[in-house]
Amino acid sequence: MPNRGKGQDAPQDAGPVLQHADLKVFISSRETACSECREELQPGAWIFLAGERGALCLTCADLEHLAFLPPGNAALTRRAKKHSRLSAVVLKYSRARGRYERQGLLVEESGLAKAEAECLADEELRRRRQARNAERREELDERYVNEFAQRIRTLFPGCPIGREQIIAEHACCKYSSRVGRSAAAKELDEGAVRMAVIAHVRHIETNYDELLGIGHDRSDARRQVAAQVDRVLQRWSKT
Repeated sequence: MPNRGKGQDAPQDAGPVLQHADLKVFISSRETACSECREELQPGAWIFLAGERGALCLTCADLEHLAFLPPGNAALTRRAKKHSRLSAVVLKYSRARGRYERQGLLVEESGLAKAEAECLADEELRRRRQARNAERREELDERYVNEFAQRIRTLFPGCPIGREQIIAEHACCKYSSRVGRSAAAKELDEGAVRMAVIAHVRHIETNYDELLGIGHDRSDARRQVAAQVDRVLQRWSKT
């Protein structure tokens, strides 16, 4: 998905059409590099500008778990944002018009699912959900995901039933650059598997996304939820 960069091609003010509280993700028009993980990103990468910390890739900005919702259905967009504790507007610079234009919205998958459920009377939205599910199934390496899920169950026997599969599918999604696609994860390394579980717990079992959504720095938000994450991990580690 996204990138950031050496050459910052996103302005401090992307335009008056957005409310001040909206988080903004920019589609880069030049080769960039994440100021935190130093990953080289090609034009078209998605980046988040973190003030003095520079440009961050979505993974380092803790936004990579969000689902992209393109424009085209105002009701779906409005409901998905309402149901998401964390969301971000996606912007791209138009050289022809000389301005940044909205490309869509990043929202929580749970928020998008609720929004779609509210709109299911619309056949077009029903087809959209089916297409999303089909694309997701194609991206998953079923055997690897199952092995990853079993490894989670072994390390965290107290994990709620079925949750290990959810974590594995998210972490191991093809082409995502998530922890499950790393070399260590493919060897089912304990540290890599644990990282995937921690990320899931942080986003789902704490108010971490809410803290990001109201403007807290990622490091500060992580510190605030660290004790909650540890308690969940300790509980899940028990038989």
